[in-house]
Amino acid sequence: MEAQKDRWVSSLVFLLFCASSIPRSGSVGLQQEPSPQHYFSGLEAGKASLAFFTPSVSPGAQPFLEQIESSAEALQDYGISVVKVNCPKEDGSRYCGKENALRKAFLFRGNRLIREFPTDALFDVNSVVANVLFALLFNEVKYVETLADLENIENVLKGKSNMVFAYVPATGTAEHRAVMEAAFVYGTIHQFVLTTEAALLKATSHDDPDVSSAWLLFCHCQRATDPAQPCRRTALGQPLTLLNIHRHLKLMGAPLVTEVAEDPEKVSTVHLQLGLPLVFILSQKQTYEADRRTAEFVAWQLLGKAGVALLSRDLVDLNVLHRSNVALKTPDEGMPVQYLVLEDTDEVVTLVEDKTKVKQIQEDEEEEEEEDEKENNNQDIQDDQVVEAVSRDKKRELPLEQVLVLTEENFHSSLLEAAWTVVLFYASWEAVSLAVLRSYSEVAAQLQGTPGVLLCRVNCWDWPGLCSQENVTQFPTIRIYKEGQQPVTYDGMWGAEELSSFILLSRVSCPLPLATVDEAEEYLRGEFPSELSSHHHTSLLGVFSTASSEAREAFEEAGNILSGHVRMGMYFEDDALALSRKYSVSPPALLLARSGGRSVEGIALSKHSVQDVVQMIRYELLDVFPEITVPNLPQYLQLRKPFLILFSAGDISQMESQEMLKLAKGRAQQAFVACWLNLKKTPVGHGILRKYFSTMPSLPLLLWVNLHAGGQVFKFPPEQPITEVNILSWLEKLQAGLEIPSSTLSEEDWKPPLPAYDFLQMMEPAVPELSPHPGDTPVPHPPQSPGGDTATREEPSQESTAEEVGSPGRDLRGTAPRLAARDKQGKRHGEL
Repeated sequence: MEAQKDRWVSSLVFLLFCASSIPRSGSVGLQQEPSPQHYFSGLEAGKASLAFFTPSVSPGAQPFLEQIESSAEALQDYGISVVKVNCPKEDGSRYCGKENALRKAFLFRGNRLIREFPTDALFDVNSVVANVLFALLFNEVKYVETLADLENIENVLKGKSNMVFAYVPATGTAEHRAVMEAAFVYGTIHQFVLTTEAALLKATSHDDPDVSSAWLLFCHCQRATDPAQPCRRTALGQPLTLLNIHRHLKLMGAPLVTEVAEDPEKVSTVHLQLGLPLVFILSQKQTYEADRRTAEFVAWQLLGKAGVALLSRDLVDLNVLHRSNVALKTPDEGMPVQYLVLEDTDEVVTLVEDKTKVKQIQEDEEEEEEEDEKENNNQDIQDDQVVEAVSRDKKRELPLEQVLVLTEENFHSSLLEAAWTVVLFYASWEAVSLAVLRSYSEVAAQLQGTPGVLLCRVNCWDWPGLCSQENVTQFPTIRIYKEGQQPVTYDGMWGAEELSSFILLSRVSCPLPLATVDEAEEYLRGEFPSELSSHHHTSLLGVFSTASSEAREAFEEAGNILSGHVRMGMYFEDDALALSRKYSVSPPALLLARSGGRSVEGIALSKHSVQDVVQMIRYELLDVFPEITVPNLPQYLQLRKPFLILFSAGDISQMESQEMLKLAKGRAQQAFVACWLNLKKTPVGHGILRKYFSTMPSLPLLLWVNLHAGGQVFKFPPEQPITEVNILSWLEKLQAGLEIPSSTLSEEDWKPPLPAYDFLQMMEPAVPELSPHPGDTPVPHPPQSPGGDTATREEPSQESTAEEVGSPGRDLRGTAPRLAARDKQGKRHGEL
């Protein structure tokens, strides 16, 4: 019904505008009556007519008659007839008397006199139409002289309807006529208010308005539900004509923000139909509330200049870069939708107001990409391998669809959606955070569909108050939340395999109490619990009798420390002694099951302090003959033992593996770490060998390396087969000092070629507060780009109060926030 009414109003305005634009011919619409008696007898109830009475036409009255006759057809469009009444010579009545004839015009509704006009007030067509409509629309158009009168009308309208406030320097002008014609059409929808007082116009504006020009303000009183809240005002930015007023009111009646779920190329709104651009704020489900507030904030700034739509990425498959956060559609036919990456809402406003801004932004992005390429071609300037790797892969889109984005609005509610909620706290400008985010996306893909596990992320650059509240003081940080328990912070390696293992192991109690011997046996075989049946991990079972309570308590505390890193079970039932004897140990003892329980080793638990138990567990879990990789190298370096390491171009042969394993299990295993390194899986091994030797040696190659005492590197004779006997014989010569080292490592530390970024030094002296939300606690910020501050856009006082609560500020958080200053360091990864 409302849409039909709106279409009717639009059609009527269009017809009126067309009618007023058609040239008139003389007195086509002028009616004539032979006498006053004849005129008054023919008046119809409710119908308006403008009459002038004339006995004879004098030359001085001719200009007035021409204007009144010319206005006849214009008034006829509004159902008002213009009548020329002839006065007989002998008629001396009120209307035909000398004091009225051709000196006044009379406006009647039915046979009731509404208003009489002196002829000098009806000096042209505009004045005739304006004054006649003003008199007829007395109830629809209020005339005010003071600010108090205007505010009283606003207070009455608040929460009910809107107001159109117009200022004209004088009545009877073309602008006055345009306002009256608009009031004739829209008067039943909006309350029209008119003034000619220049002082009142100045009182309603913070600027110094030009009082010689006409002004029109649309007052949004219907949205002001609080009596103390002022009505926001949106000025008409074009000349005050009927068509411009209609266009303005049409825009004011459109939704502030339109939510769309289709391709922007197919979207059509009233703004595009009226020749204005349409701005899309790209959003997603997780950040909907923040994006909605941002869109509304932008819409108020652009009201009357452009439309604003909220476009959900979850509902539309957009073939654009994930970092794009704004799209612009112009009314020009054939012009494609432009997808852009903007810093804050100020840039969105500038984008609309300055048509050259789109081209400038695109040129800046192209220049930035060229700079990126130049930097990538000269990787010597990268002072950190993580930063270099992130910069090199900056254009790679991460599959983060399975990772829920958390904000201040949905953080606490999301923690209740799953039994285990994993949260990555990161900073979108920091290289390590972005590298971890890459691993995190791989973990999300691996664990997709895992019951009870929800993976989430919080960008602490967007939500500093939330990260401060959660006491996150370094980036990145991963925590696992479980209802009723303190969150567990991950402190391991950042690889996808390690993260996945930590999350899966955290789902099970550590240590896991086992009720029967059968459960204990299933646990050692990796079949229990079912959550970990597909997770191949060494199982550790503590067996305790009723008399070993001290050792059991230390074991339980060690489990709390190692939770997420170790698969630990505990059995302390009455038949624990029988279980331990099966594996040739007495309680308290540890049973270590490798390779799915095919090999179970019994170890006596002789020390009962928590620290000793933790250290013992970590040592026993180390592989006897491990393959050295980047993630596990630190564990073996902590032993501070020499390395007997076999370098191979691929998997080592079965014979070499058996011989090295016998050696590792022998009497000498406590003195060194026997291990191997696959150069295909761990390419960094090439750099290690080049550091040891001037040229790349042939493989396989067995080396003795003592990093903690002298740094000497000894090479096993390549002509000898790698057997336990040959290696032991060679080691005896080493101990006797009969072998010459192939090389000696420098004692100076291995450091990056350049110092790490000093973020504190790079920060500006005064960084504006990021978050617009009340209660946010400031945290250290990376440098802010020029013009990218996040202060709230200054608005007139009558408008600011209306948007103080929940204003999104000027930062574009949304689905793809981007920070230019940090982008210069981390390059194009702020979009994550």
